[in-house]
Amino acid sequence: MVNIKELHPEASPRAAYGARLRAAREARGWIQDEFAERVGYSGRHISSVETGRKPPTRRFSLSVDVVLGLTGTADSFERLWGELRNGSLLEGFPEYLAHEARAVEIRLFEVGAIPGLLQTPEYARAIEEGNVRRGTLSPEQASERVEFLAERQAALVRRNPPMVIAVLDESCIRRQVGGPEVMDRQLARLVEFAEQPDTSLQLAPYTMGALRPFNRAVNLLTMPDRSVMSYVESETNGYLDREITSVVPLVRAYHQLQAEALSQAASVAMIEQARKGTP
Repeated sequence: MVNIKELHPEASPRAAYGARLRAAREARGWIQDEFAERVGYSGRHISSVETGRKPPTRRFSLSVDVVLGLTGTADSFERLWGELRNGSLLEGFPEYLAHEARAVEIRLFEVGAIPGLLQTPEYARAIEEGNVRRGTLSPEQASERVEFLAERQAALVRRNPPMVIAVLDESCIRRQVGGPEVMDRQLARLVEFAEQPDTSLQLAPYTMGALRPFNRAVNLLTMPDRSVMSYVESETNGYLDREITSVVPLVRAYHQLQAEALSQAASVAMIEQARKGTP
C-alpha cells in the first residue's frame, strides 16, 4: 500500500493550497500520475505541490483550473495562488504590480538596495535571507518572494516591452549584499541593463547632497492611456496614487533628479570601478 503523507492545511497558505489540490484530485478519483498527465506536469511535481514541498505557480494553477473546470470562478486555483503569493508581499504592493505589468514606461528611484526589477536571483535571495534572520519573514515567505520576483521580471519581457528608467542612489552599488561574488554579478547585471535599447540607468552620486529630491524609493508608471501614477513605500505598507495633483510634483522632482544625476556613461564607469574595488 502506498504511504500517503498526512496534510496539515492549517500549517501555511502553501499547505492549504496543496491540501485543496489533493482533495479536488481525489474527488474525481484520479491518482497523481493520471492527474499529472491531464495537467501537463509530472506525478512528482503534483506530489511536491500537494505536500507543500514545491510552491505552485500561476501557470500551474491555470492548467489545474482548465482540467478541473474552474477557470475564472471564485474557487479557481489561480485565485488561490494569487492570495498565497500576495500574503508574502508588502501591503499595497499587489495593487501596484497589476498596473506595472501593463505600463508602457516605468521610472524607478531607489536608496540603499538594487530595485527588484534589476536584481539577480542571488542578490534577491540574500536580501530575503537577511529578512529571515531579522525575523520579519518566515523562510517560506522569503522563498515565495524570490520566486515571485522572477515571475515579475519575466512579465515585462514581451513584444513591446516598457521603457524602464532607473536612477539609483550611489549607496545601492556601495552597500554589500550577499558577499563579493553576489555583488559582482549584481553590478554586472546593472551594466547589462544599461546596454539594452529600452532602458536608461543613472546613478545619483553622494556629491549630489541636498539636491537629491527623494529619501525613499519612488516608482512612477506611465500607462497606455498616458496617465501617470506613483507608488511609494514605508516600512509597513505601500501607497499607490493616481491623483494628478500629488503625482505631478513627483514627476517634476524625478526630472530634476535625472538632470543632476550622472550620465549613463559616467554611471556605468562608476559601477565598473566599484566592481574593481576602487572608489
